[in-house]
Amino acid sequence: MRLLVLGAGGQVGRAVARLASERHEVVAKTRAQLDIADPSAIDRVLVAERPDWIVNAAAYTAVDLAEDESGKAMAINETGVAVLAAGAALSSARLLHLSTDFVFDGAANRAYLPSDAPAPLSVYGKSKLSGERRALESECAAIVLRTSWVYASVGRNFVLTMLRLMREREQVRVVADQIGAPTWATGLARAIQEMIEAQAPAGIYHWTDLGVASWYDFAVAIQDAALDRGLLPHAASIVPIATADYPTRARRPAFSVLDTTATRRWVTTPAVHWRHNLEKMLDELPAA
Repeated sequence: MRLLVLGAGGQVGRAVARLASERHEVVAKTRAQLDIADPSAIDRVLVAERPDWIVNAAAYTAVDLAEDESGKAMAINETGVAVLAAGAALSSARLLHLSTDFVFDGAANRAYLPSDAPAPLSVYGKSKLSGERRALESECAAIVLRTSWVYASVGRNFVLTMLRLMREREQVRVVADQIGAPTWATGLARAIQEMIEAQAPAGIYHWTDLGVASWYDFAVAIQDAALDRGLLPHAASIVPIATADYPTRARRPAFSVLDTTATRRWVTTPAVHWRHNLEKMLDELPAA
């Protein structure tokens, strides 16, 4: 197949392009190379490349800044997706669009199903939900794939931030009352590739690594595994704090675990616990 991967400079886009290129033709475009909110640019690329599938990992992801830049967030996360989906339909391509756990309010007492009603708390979450709807209402048989707490050995993410802070400080304060599922970008990319190869039907799906954690739990696991690998010169004191003690511009869901059961029908590679994938990711980093 021929895949067009958008947002190829980001964690997921980079991983998808790398894995898919081993088995398929891949055209990878970074945000600088292709603005999904530009209809003429989208049309030119789709006419030139004629992909079978478009993987959209491009997004406005500055969660707190979005509260003050709602227009920009909506232009990329809603309007851009609508443009992309319309272009996909005209060129007979299918779209796999990445979304987020932030479409939920975190009030559930069980893992969220794809069919559960969204109720985003932030501008970012609202913009991503709007993008989901624009993709699904198009005629390109779109897949919306929600995920959470994504990290990789490159880019900007919680794991790399924690490693930096643990090197620089004797104490690190981490929120302990937000619960989710850390997800390695490479594992997510593998699931995306297998869903495409299986020609999964249009609709909403969830994919994360198995298990749950608070940000505090995640930080402790990062430090333990990093110390074992010589990635840190010493241990820092990790102090659990409440969300109220670390105010942010945007509200975040307190519980955003996603139920991935239905998606596993289309992904043959077994999902694994987030701790296992964390260790695999850390193995990619050079020792301190």
